[in-house]
Amino acid sequence: MKTDIILSGVGGQGILSIAAVIGEAALENGLYMKQAEVHGMSQRGGDVQSNLRISDRPIASDLIPKGKADLIISLEPMEALRYLPYLKTNGWLVTNASPFINIPDYPPLEDIMGEIEKLSNKIIVDVDKIAKEVGSIRVANMVLLGATTPFLGISYDKIENGIRQIFERKGEAIIELNLKALEAGKNAANQIYN
Repeated sequence: MKTDIILSGVGGQGILSIAAVIGEAALENGLYMKQAEVHGMSQRGGDVQSNLRISDRPIASDLIPKGKADLIISLEPMEALRYLPYLKTNGWLVTNASPFINIPDYPPLEDIMGEIEKLSNKIIVDVDKIAKEVGSIRVANMVLLGATTPFLGISYDKIENGIRQIFERKGEAIIELNLKALEAGKNAANQIYN
């Protein structure tokens, strides 16, 4: 088992929390994991990207070569496009449909979505809308994580346990909100995927 994941988005969207939850779940599953340095974090609103490699065997490098990612998880559609060259031919893109327009020359959303629609393996979810329905826009990242669960190669209960571990210090109400967001994302993806 080997899953190479590129996480992308904009600073402040919660990419690190997604990586931390997946990492906890992988370790609980007895898997090896390597994560490359995340870029752009210091600037809220800047490009954030991380390589996350999970395997049942030791991993030599923490960087994913172009054309080798099994999965791109993106909280922002333009950032999803930026990393498409890393996706395998049969890899999956799971992305937020809602843009984070942080630059004056942001391309037209219909152009971005038109490129994403060309992919055969994609899940496009309006995670911002679902997060608001769940109770807080701050859990949009966990909605997106829920939408990726069919492609991670890690059991859903381990992902739930990862959320409990990562958010433990924030209290039971925050854990439950994040678990609810995870489930809402999983349900949204299942409506598209199945």
